[in-house]
Amino acid sequence: QVQVVESGGGLVQAGGSLRVSCAASGTIFSIGAMGWYRQAPGKQRDLVATITSGGSTHYADSVKGRFTISRDNARNTVYLQMNSLKPEDTAGYYCYADIRSRIGPYIAYWGQGTQVTVSS
Repeated sequence: QVQVVESGGGLVQAGGSLRVSCAASGTIFSIGAMGWYRQAPGKQRDLVATITSGGSTHYADSVKGRFTISRDNARNTVYLQMNSLKPEDTAGYYCYADIRSRIGPYIAYWGQGTQVTVSS
């Protein structure tokens, strides 16, 4: 069994900062890419940032220079530091991790989401 659990969302004023975390647990042999998506009400789920097991990162244009993704491989955890938050960053933030349990392919596991609300 594998679980991916987010934490750290909340309410913050525009211009403020927030960090969300996501930890994978269970029967894990290795983790490949990890990342964050977000989904606002009535909109599709969009990529925010990803990070490979080697630390290479990719960001959506809308968050470049404001958000930083990082990971702690020893803790099977990925973080998203969000600075200079804007009301349009308000969304449910969902973490994923590509996990290989034993033999076989990597499978994407998703967390349940954590809400980030930015007030103007």
